[in-house]
Amino acid sequence: QVQLKESGGGLVQPGGSLRLSCEASGFSFGSIGMTWHRQVPGLERELVATITSTGSYSNYADFVMGRFTISRDNSKRTVYLQMNNLKVEDTAVYYCNVVGPPLYSWGQGTQVTVSS
Repeated sequence: QVQLKESGGGLVQPGGSLRLSCEASGFSFGSIGMTWHRQVPGLERELVATITSTGSYSNYADFVMGRFTISRDNSKRTVYLQMNNLKVEDTAVYYCNVVGPPLYSWGQGTQVTVSS
């Protein structure tokens, strides 16, 4: 079955960096674009970044442009999100998924907390 397992979150000070990972299984990872999303409790999940199946192209939400970088390693079936210059407003649970529709079931996500 499809599994999406996010990791790498944690507590970081404003201006700090984190690298998130998402290990995927149960589908043809190398043939599909991948995304990172985030969600704050009480708010809707929002798209953060997208990367094509080969990793050649990526797109970012305006609020992370220039600070976050999405990448992937198809040999490891893993997509990454490098987050630099983190801001308090980046605090959220981060999730990965495929480029839909349809989307697969969401994993548990990884909590990122930016606080001094």
